[in-house]
Amino acid sequence: MVRVLIPVYNASGEQTKEIELSDAVFAVPFNQAVVHQAMVRQRANARQGTACTKTRSEVAGRKGKLFRQKGTGRARAGSVRSPLRRGGGVTFGPKPRDYSQTMPKKMRRLAIRCMLSAKVESGELKVLEGLELKEAKTKEMAGLLAALGMKSSALVAISHPDEKVIRAARNIPKVKTTPASLLNVVDLLSFNTLLMTEAAVRQVEMLWGTRGGADASV
Repeated sequence: MVRVLIPVYNASGEQTKEIELSDAVFAVPFNQAVVHQAMVRQRANARQGTACTKTRSEVAGRKGKLFRQKGTGRARAGSVRSPLRRGGGVTFGPKPRDYSQTMPKKMRRLAIRCMLSAKVESGELKVLEGLELKEAKTKEMAGLLAALGMKSSALVAISHPDEKVIRAARNIPKVKTTPASLLNVVDLLSFNTLLMTEAAVRQVEMLWGTRGGADASV
């Protein structure tokens, strides 16, 4: 059994204590194949698949030959609907389709655990005692992130939606807030640092532990 300890900071960036993390969630060997499959699935499922082009049989225009075959001095031409002509049909263009992919629930949960464990191993996980802002001001949120030494992109995970936190962070470049229950592989890969409240950590352990509850959307 691996014992995972991580420091907990206050809003001033000072370490106040250490907490022990569940090794079933934050000490899982990285499985690149599963994480890659989860990422591809999530991005594919986000596609609408509504792109549509017209073939030569669907565009407007007469079907007949534009002019006679010989004697004009011009290249041989067929229908005005030909893909070779401006306004003609599209050759092998996109048509509406379903891009969605399926993936076993256990694999989706494993991908999340692998990413959370990777954040801990690389030192890219910061745990905060609590995140309660007096006012929904960008300056206050930016100061908190600076105190924690988070200069690059950051994903802020909280235990429940907080309008003040969301409004304070939405104008900061490369910073995104999300409920801990909606953490997903693409977001964890897209942001360098993960900032979580202590309550969010415990919520994640309940969701994606070996005996976790309902599966969140991944």
